[in-house]
Amino acid sequence: MTGLAATTAPVLSPRSALRRYGLISALTWLPPGLMMASMILLMSSRGLGLAQIGVVMSCYSIVVLVLELPTGGLADVVGRRAVLAAAALFMVAGMGLLAVAGSFWPFVAASALKGVGRALSSGPPQAWYVDTLHAAEGPDADLKPGLARGSAMSSTALCAGTLAGGVLPLLVPWGLAAPMVAASAAAVALFVVVLVAMPEPPHPRPSLRSVLRDVPRTMRAGVRLGVADRGLRRLLSVAFALGVALSSVEMLTPGRLGDLTGDPEAASFLYGLVTAAGFGASALGSWIAPRVVRLLRGPVAAAIAGTALVAGAIGALAASASLPGVAGVAVTIGAYMVMFAAGAVPELVRNEMMHRRVGSSRRATLMSVDSLQLQFGGMSATLGLGLLVSRTGLGVGWAVVAALILLSALLYVRLPQEHPS
Repeated sequence: MTGLAATTAPVLSPRSALRRYGLISALTWLPPGLMMASMILLMSSRGLGLAQIGVVMSCYSIVVLVLELPTGGLADVVGRRAVLAAAALFMVAGMGLLAVAGSFWPFVAASALKGVGRALSSGPPQAWYVDTLHAAEGPDADLKPGLARGSAMSSTALCAGTLAGGVLPLLVPWGLAAPMVAASAAAVALFVVVLVAMPEPPHPRPSLRSVLRDVPRTMRAGVRLGVADRGLRRLLSVAFALGVALSSVEMLTPGRLGDLTGDPEAASFLYGLVTAAGFGASALGSWIAPRVVRLLRGPVAAAIAGTALVAGAIGALAASASLPGVAGVAVTIGAYMVMFAAGAVPELVRNEMMHRRVGSSRRATLMSVDSLQLQFGGMSATLGLGLLVSRTGLGVGWAVVAALILLSALLYVRLPQEHPS
């Protein structure tokens, strides 16, 4: 016995794969959406100070960073279905522990479990869909409609989850723990759907020895590909700029709304609504992105136009930094929605371009490298932007981010030819 036996599964039709991918994408992001509005408040209500909450949040980020590449390699070696099912179980455990944790260390453990779940889930759904569509229609299949559907469903789930997570504590007796219980239940639903509705495209079934040997090899190959392929290197650099933009929004917007309203609680509620509106705008942008590509007669033009709109929206935030009261709030909300709606277009284009440059054996690893770039961009913004804003003001900080995003549009110009590896 070599430990390698062929695994067979029926090839899904493109329409069936699209429906299943949309459902899996939504269920993957519903648990984080449900917990988003109340997690910090839950920890605070159970006695954690700001410094301890910061450590808990950092633990999550560290676990994701450490495991992102190994889990991507694991998904390429053992299959997307098994890894995503494991991710769902870690989500169940992490969200469940959050609901009952009453002190610092249980919250740290819950954060670590959530981090493992996030790392395991970051690449498999999209890699599974692309592999399944290629099995049904060949390597030249149009990926845009499916990737747009997955992105739209993810954003819709985040929007609905954020709103539901904010309302649940007011409706059920568990209070702030209720969204965590709901998130754990949503993760159970994801586990069931993955097992029932996500047949793995045919691939060899590896032995434990081959897994231990092949995962590091796959990781190295994926990283080398991202560095050696000039086109992929550019597309991954876009992810870094995107990470800076998203982190800047998360870091600077709540304080801006606090200054505008003069009431921390009102600002918190308003930020929750703005966040949900942003996810809704992102869902809308994802739905119309394929039409935008056709309207502008090509993916490169659509990516550049979308990126320029994102830069313009962040530039509007910079220009409105001195606006007071209702006018400032209105510009902030409007810019936020334009940024997320427009940003969905270049993301669709970028994802399709990356998938066309990589073979199935390295697809999930590439998605993990992309996620790492996004997080490195976010970490850079967290470390540098706060210092910049404290010394120069909010307007300058937003202007720097807008300039970076505008420059990233140049990375789409004259991309090298695709050579799938």
